[in-house]
Amino acid sequence: MKTPVILTILILIFASTGFAQDRQHPCAAAKSSGAQAKSNTLAPAQIARTELYDVGFYRLNLEMTNLSKVMSGTVTMQANSRQAIDSVIFELHPNLSISRILLNGDSVGFIRKATAVYVPVNLPAGLGFTIETKYAGTPPDGSSNPFGDAGMSNASSPSWGNQITWTLSQPFSAYEWWPCKQSLRDKIDSLDVNITVPSACKAGSNGLLKNIVTGLPGGKSRYEWKHRHPIDYYLVSIAVGKYVDYSFYAHPAGQDSILIQNYIYDNPQTLINFKADIDETASFVELFSELFGPYPFRNEKYGHCMAPFGGGMEHQTMTSQGSFNADLTAHELAHQWFGDHVTCGSWADIWVNEGFATYSEYLMNERLYPTQAASVMNSEHTAAMQQANGAIWILDSLNSTRIFSSRLSYSKGSAFIHTLRYLVNNDSLFFKALREYQIRFADSTAIGTDVKKVLEDIGGVNLDEAFEQWYYGEGYPTYSLRWNTGNNDLYLKLSQTVSAPGVTPLFTTPLQIKFSRLGRPDTIIRFPITSTTEFILVPGISSISGTPVLDPSNYIINKSTTVLKDPTLVVTKNEALEIPKQDVSILSTSEDGRFLLQSNGRESWEYALLDTRGRLVVSGCLEKSQELNLSNCLSGVYLIRLVSTTGNQATHRLIRR
Repeated sequence: MKTPVILTILILIFASTGFAQDRQHPCAAAKSSGAQAKSNTLAPAQIARTELYDVGFYRLNLEMTNLSKVMSGTVTMQANSRQAIDSVIFELHPNLSISRILLNGDSVGFIRKATAVYVPVNLPAGLGFTIETKYAGTPPDGSSNPFGDAGMSNASSPSWGNQITWTLSQPFSAYEWWPCKQSLRDKIDSLDVNITVPSACKAGSNGLLKNIVTGLPGGKSRYEWKHRHPIDYYLVSIAVGKYVDYSFYAHPAGQDSILIQNYIYDNPQTLINFKADIDETASFVELFSELFGPYPFRNEKYGHCMAPFGGGMEHQTMTSQGSFNADLTAHELAHQWFGDHVTCGSWADIWVNEGFATYSEYLMNERLYPTQAASVMNSEHTAAMQQANGAIWILDSLNSTRIFSSRLSYSKGSAFIHTLRYLVNNDSLFFKALREYQIRFADSTAIGTDVKKVLEDIGGVNLDEAFEQWYYGEGYPTYSLRWNTGNNDLYLKLSQTVSAPGVTPLFTTPLQIKFSRLGRPDTIIRFPITSTTEFILVPGISSISGTPVLDPSNYIINKSTTVLKDPTLVVTKNEALEIPKQDVSILSTSEDGRFLLQSNGRESWEYALLDTRGRLVVSGCLEKSQELNLSNCLSGVYLIRLVSTTGNQATHRLIRR
């Protein structure tokens, strides 16, 4: 028998009346760099040539219609040479013909090789230049991205009948509709998008709508958008259709109002059908501004352009979305922080985009619809465990299907962030770290190890094992528990098997177990894990009733197979250690909404009571005991958040009947 572990632990007491609360990766070198320039159209030597210049500005002057993908226009690129160069390479699909290229205003010859366009130059290092490309044609059809669309699509909504032309360039499809450099790490400093369309249409794009020029020849209008924030190539977008403009404002606390501009199908029933869902965008902007920091593009706008495809795409400042519901809208909005303001520096690290956007769905539910939060995380865990293997980090960053794996990049990615929050074990520090991440990498790119570093710096934790096991590692643990009591002690045998033992033989994330106790509030204990089998002795706890619950708050992707009381189990005590109790009890004292908070340890706690919209009801300091009087509050569910003087934290659910 292994030497038993006698725990010095934090015990959080919940009221009995309804409170719920590796191995080294084979491509370790790629982890640290995460910066390999990749393209699914250019050869490595061509990619290297594109990195010899730095894009500063694009102006897209395009003419389009909502009835087809036929287009024409001129794209102007302003850039600077990083070193002496004799040619500039950018990308454009062969379907689109180039009639003229101007270099610094002068006509110049060019060469096309497949998707690459070569413009001869003679530039020393550090010199600015302008290339203007006039082109026309019909962008290609086919599923060039994992969402089942080409870079530009045209279709009619099966539900509403509206015909739309729209773009969706992620991850490698921008070149299918405009001449550009497709490099994640070379963000465009500034952008103008001017779209000439039939006067019955509107054209949505990035930034602020500065002007609409009407009465143009042929019964056309020009929509002039300006975006004055850095933006990655795949986040540039256009949507053309018969829209109505439905706009309103969000009002984040302590910040200026933010325009929410929505282009909705010009169908009498479409806005009526989705209005309540669209209106929630303001609440989500206000919530995420509190959690993640100010909305990054607050001096311009946020909004949506409807387009007939499934789901949404987080185009910077104006998401393209096929329909509206709370989870989808929250997900795409959260991308404005995680994906747009800070963009993945490598498609191998798409988790810094999609994991956080998916987790933001959970955060939205936790704050605004708390009764639904547990089922949201349950769904992520179920999806992640559909197969026995698979890492969040991506080995092949040219495999679009793998990049956007719903199971790994989204569900497992979201669940891993929930685990990281648990390991930081202090919500104040966790969200401070997320805000710091937005500051450190503002208007630029980041990879998974950057997230790790910020969480470690702010949260004061070491996340080496967590990232090795959950981010680069594969699979998940299955726990089993045998337990017994005797001599006023609790005996435990905790065992773990794993689904991908050849990659990740052990998950060392501490595990919470909830115990129901006769005549006392439920007890949740956090146990460290150092091996596949742990023999644990908890002194002073013996009045256990019912079956213990492993990971009651779903902090860890796991399966539990066997939880049994074993009358033969005894764990020998080597040393009698007194457990310092740092616990809080919350008891209902009456039927009219009165609750008693009791601190049974040596710490004091700050508490904040929130309603289902995340609004503060009351806050204060708990020394030994404190009554909460909710008799004047509406019936329903409330959340109380507690943070101790040493940084311990807990969240409880109160029901005002």
